[in-house]
Amino acid sequence: MVFSSVQFLYLFLPIVVLLYFIAPQRVKNYILLLASIVFYAMGEKWFVVLLIASIIMNYIVARVVQAYREKASYAKVAVTVGIVANLILLGIFKYTNFIVDNINFLLSVVGMSIPQPHVHYPAGVSFFTFQCISYIVDVYRGQAEGQRNFTQVAVYVAMFPKLIAGPIVRYKDIAQQLGKRVFDIDMVEEGIIRFIIGLGKKVVIADTMGLAADGIFGSKIAHLSTPYAWIGIVAYTLQIYYDFSGYSDMAIGLGRIFGFRIMENFNYPYISQSITEFWRRWHISLSTWFRDYVYIPLGGNREGQWKTYRNLIIVFFLTGLWHGASWTFVLWGMYHGLFLILERVGLKDVLQRYKVGTLYAVCVVMMGWVLFRSPDLGYAMGYYKLLFVWHNPASVVYEAMRYVTKEFYVYMVLGILFSAPIVPYIKNRLSAYQDTIWLRLGIYGYTIVIFLVCFMYIAKGSYSPFIYFGF
Repeated sequence: MVFSSVQFLYLFLPIVVLLYFIAPQRVKNYILLLASIVFYAMGEKWFVVLLIASIIMNYIVARVVQAYREKASYAKVAVTVGIVANLILLGIFKYTNFIVDNINFLLSVVGMSIPQPHVHYPAGVSFFTFQCISYIVDVYRGQAEGQRNFTQVAVYVAMFPKLIAGPIVRYKDIAQQLGKRVFDIDMVEEGIIRFIIGLGKKVVIADTMGLAADGIFGSKIAHLSTPYAWIGIVAYTLQIYYDFSGYSDMAIGLGRIFGFRIMENFNYPYISQSITEFWRRWHISLSTWFRDYVYIPLGGNREGQWKTYRNLIIVFFLTGLWHGASWTFVLWGMYHGLFLILERVGLKDVLQRYKVGTLYAVCVVMMGWVLFRSPDLGYAMGYYKLLFVWHNPASVVYEAMRYVTKEFYVYMVLGILFSAPIVPYIKNRLSAYQDTIWLRLGIYGYTIVIFLVCFMYIAKGSYSPFIYFGF
């Protein structure tokens, strides 16, 4: 069930919000947990058992680590077992098909193969598994307490606003909020506005861009022209940003409605002046996770430049693999890691000297999205060639043309404009009027217009997948 569906917006969410706010304080966590279990079961059916099993396992591991934290060797064994168990769970459900495919590729040399199991990938498993790992590691490090209250741990892992596609929240950041949340009408109002803005980003811009991107990337290379290839990559560049940042806005907004302050996940990544800066602005919760639980434990940048480069390659190999069980994702991660190394070697100084950082970063990111979006390496290589070697077939495939309309170009321009911090600039300019009724009415009016536009798109059954549900 996606946030932009009629089922969620007009049935599930109103019922949950109503029950949550009329419930006594001591019952609110139970309402939220039950809603989260139902939410996941409606999309993944019996795989909800996997989610519940993960919660129970990590609750027990954290309690054991907490109990033996003074005996470092015992605690280390417990946290190691917990990490390995979480990674096995992730490996089985996310990477079994990928591993078997690669084994069969190697065995094909001698005319052999093994059966393909076709394991289903449950939505959100990458997100809640990483949250569980961060929880038990933080308990081991003494940065969080192993919670005795099972319900609070369960809500932390399964809370539906962030369950399917993040942000990846650390337990210590919301531990106090899990225990007690005070009703704050301003926070609820802020959450509603944030949710609707995220819905607009997703339904209006991301979905419009997605129709064109999917039509173009779903076509054979021979049927595409060079101009349409460029339109396709621009469309996907905007789609993936507005899709994922829109989802994060909705998750953060829902969190605030229920009394939680969830971390920001995007900070205008397309204005970055380097790839290093891009990863401080893009999917912040994931890059922070890899920094704290992989890069720094490997030694970070404290052990000389060559080990720093090694650590960066390892981190971005894993970042690519986390995003998907495919060599295209692995190479996409390594590609970004390579540019981080080049920037450390001296490229960043050159960019600063010639004031071309943002142009460089956007171009590098866009070329990376070709790998990310392509179904396989062969298609990606063909697409790169199409971008830089002129090709204009007699007839461009219809699917690539039907969604590149006047409406598409309008939303493409809006998408480019609002990928820069225009809204914060306007808010800053209007800061002198922030307490006036006119500014508040203006914000309400702006939000209502966005919601009505979204309502029209949703009512007509517009195309509305969530990209990151598969990661």
